[in-house]
Order: sequence, then C-alpha cells, then structure tokens
Amino acid sequence: MRIAVLSETDAAEPRVAAVPETVKKYKALGADVVVQSGAGLSAGVPDAEYEAVGATVAASAEDAARDADLVLKVRRPSAEEAKLLKRGATVVAIMDPYGREDELKVLADAGLDTFAMEFMPRITRAQVMDVLSSQANLAGYRAVIDGAAEYGRSMPMMMTAAGTVPAARVFIMGVGVAGLQAIATARRLGAVVTATDVRPATKEQVESLGAKFVAVEDDEFKQAETAGGYAKEMSAEYQRKQADLVKGHIAKQDIVITTALIPGRPAPKLVSEEMVASMKPGSVLVDLAVERGGNVAGAKAGEIVTTANGAKIVGHLNVPGRLAATASALYARNLYAFLETLIDKESKALAIKWDDELVKATNLTRDGQVVHPSFQPKAA
Repeated sequence: MRIAVLSETDAAEPRVAAVPETVKKYKALGADVVVQSGAGLSAGVPDAEYEAVGATVAASAEDAARDADLVLKVRRPSAEEAKLLKRGATVVAIMDPYGREDELKVLADAGLDTFAMEFMPRITRAQVMDVLSSQANLAGYRAVIDGAAEYGRSMPMMMTAAGTVPAARVFIMGVGVAGLQAIATARRLGAVVTATDVRPATKEQVESLGAKFVAVEDDEFKQAETAGGYAKEMSAEYQRKQADLVKGHIAKQDIVITTALIPGRPAPKLVSEEMVASMKPGSVLVDLAVERGGNVAGAKAGEIVTTANGAKIVGHLNVPGRLAATASALYARNLYAFLETLIDKESKALAIKWDDELVKATNLTRDGQVVHPSFQPKAA
C-alpha cells in the first residue's frame, strides 16, 4: 500500500496532512509513505524529518502521486492534481464541497474515491477524527490572540503606581468549539468576558468558564439546537429581539469575536453596520466566519478594515493555518484515526467497509459517481 502526502497548492494553506508522528504509524501498518518535497515546510517540518521516520521524499507532486493507493491532503485536490492520481485511488481531505458541484464531478470523472473529513459524524467513536473540532479549537484561541494584538490596550486589569488600568471587555458571539476556546483564552488573559449563542445548552458551558451569558431566552431559544448539536437558523422575529439585546451590549465592548457558522449555508449576519458604528474607537471585531460571507457587516476576507469610527474588523483567512504546526499535528492525528479503520491489519492493504457509518457519512465520490446524498446531481 502506497500513501502519498502532497503539498497544498493554495498559497493561503500552510498546513500539511501528515507529520512524522503519523508517518511512523502508517509505516507500522505496513504502508510505504511518499511525501512531496517541501510539503511540511510551512508547518515547521523539513523533508529530513520525514526521511528520518522512513518516508521517501519525492521531488514533485507527479512523483509523489504516482501509483498512490491513498492520497492525503488538507484541501480538496485541484483538477490538475486529480489528473496525476490513478483511477481507484482513495483521497482524504477537507473537501469543502458546498457549491462545488463542478469540482466534485472532476474528482468523480477521475475515478477517485474521495472522503470529506469535515462530514465525520458527531458520535463517540469518531471524536478523535473530528477535524472541525480540532481546527475550530485553535481558531478560537487564535482569534483572541489576534484581537488582543490589534487592540491598543492591555487585556487584564492592572493596578499600578500610576493608577488602575481597567480589564478589556470581550464579547464572544457563537459558543461552539471555537467560541468556548475563545472564552477560555480571553479569561486566561484577564478580560471580562460575555458570550451569546442561540442554543440553550451553551448557557451552562459559558458560565462554567467564568463568563456571563447574554441571550433572549424565550420558547424558540429553548428548541434551537439540531440533533447533531448545531445551531438552527432562527426566525426573523427572534433575530430582531436578539439584535435589540446585543445592540446595547456591543457598544460597551472592546473586542468582539464572532464564530457563527451553519454547515452548507452562508454565515448568519450577527453584527450590523449600526452596531459596528456604535463601538468605541480602538475596539476590535474578529470575524471567524469571513470565508463564508462573514458575521460582521463590512468584514472583508483576508483584510483588516478600519471603520469611520476607528473600530477594526479583522478578517483573516484560514485562522487555524495561522498556527500551522499545531493545526497540522492535530489534523494529521484526526486523519490517522480515520484511516486506521480503513486498513486491514493482516493484508496491510486498504479494505474500506462501505456500510460503516463513518464511511457512509464522509464518502463523496466512488466508482466514477458523486455518491453523497447531499451532492448527487438533481434529476432532469
């Protein structure tokens, strides 16, 4: 069994899909591992470290991909990369398939069996494979660090001979994995933290981290969580009531971090132009949903925007990638935990159990067809 680890072709993607720790484990399963030269450099892993654990380093993507049975990537392969892979090869990555029907068709036409790690079901045995959680956790941490870096004052309260410096007020909007880590990080830095979310279960989590919960707690709020643990889209009436509550609160905040994403949909707008305009000069908004359209009015992907009233809107792309070494290590472990279930220990070959719930949930293309029910071409 030959496993290929390819470099990412997107310049904004510094992560890598395997690190020496996981390469060693693939070798123990009986695989030959080929790593494209330079694949790990942006994540702090030189070629020599892969070679030291038994991997072969290939000069080009073509050499690395040749005859590979299993291809590991962070992002979906491009059409050019798909041409390098043999028919029947298995590709595992974060596929980002929503609105990408043409790209999925290219992968299907190339005869590739592809798996989207972000579709891993939220069940107990798949927790160790959950890339959304491992990467969102780092994004939440980094959002606070980025917000603090742009904020021109200290985060903790300081009592000095020259007088007292007040603690920064940080407001987290959306309390999933990223939001919870943002709360914990802001608290560790000494800020006064408040948070909001439409899911009632998050209130206790927020308070357990020492932050204050802010939300309209009506009947709709009490049923605002899907079976998978995601936030539901709320009614226009609820959004109006929540916006009224948040409007008064946000004007008093120094740093606002928004993390709200609904899978397969544009990011919900949480912070209006009016709310941004109400914020103090020097305050900072960090929008973690900017790649899906953003939660903050005026946010621009890949830019830091300074508003007319002197607030900053931070819209960094690929925030987990801003911690490339840690993000790669966690992603590589997620990947290994999943792939270990696809490999037969005796024959040391791929043996995908197509009826396994993890496989069914993540499989996008197989035998030349798009097979995931959410992305199958609609009948004429």
